[in-house]
Amino acid sequence: MFEVKKSGDKYHFVLKAANGQVILSSQMYASKSGAMNGVDSVRKNCGNDDCWERKTAKNGKFHFNLKSTNGQIVGSSQMYASESGMNNGIQSVKNNAPGADVKEVE
Repeated sequence: MFEVKKSGDKYHFVLKAANGQVILSSQMYASKSGAMNGVDSVRKNCGNDDCWERKTAKNGKFHFNLKSTNGQIVGSSQMYASESGMNNGIQSVKNNAPGADVKEVE
């Protein structure tokens, strides 16, 4: 499920797996419609392997970004202890995002 939240005067979204764990977080958007466009971009781009950026942090942990076709980061992951955990996170986004409902959270 996507949750769209307002923080101050900006909006962002998270994608949660069925167990409630956050698997993707967005940047801050100036408007709710911007955040909703970000949700649509995740749905549209998550199946395209070229849109995934796999990274290793200086501390050796793994994380990923999902980019739109114009190269802008649409969402980022948490840190994972292993590369396989990161790859499972990517697969979870691919599996969950296309049909996920959107809920607005206060």
